[in-house]
Amino acid sequence: MARFKKNYIAPILLLSLVAVLLFAWLTFGRHGLIDLYKMQKEKERYLSIIKNLKEKNMLLADEIRRLRGDPKYLESVARKELGLVKENEIIYRFKSGQKAKKENDNRK
Repeated sequence: MARFKKNYIAPILLLSLVAVLLFAWLTFGRHGLIDLYKMQKEKERYLSIIKNLKEKNMLLADEIRRLRGDPKYLESVARKELGLVKENEIIYRFKSGQKAKKENDNRK
């Protein structure tokens, strides 16, 4: 019986060592489980970025379509961003509340 145990202890220890090394290699090695987890997180991040860019792209395409096809929208954008005015139109610019208050205090 003792001889039976001795014959199987060495192969069992060897197989155990191989199993531990294989597990360590699969977990920590190049392209192992930890690497796979990192790549999945990176993929999720990139997919999120792609989704945001697609949404921005759709908004910009819609704005381009509106600028090309809607004269009223084009006019409103030109007025707002470029400060354009119609002929015979007068623009009044008022100072903001705090700036006007400071100037009035300085005059006194």
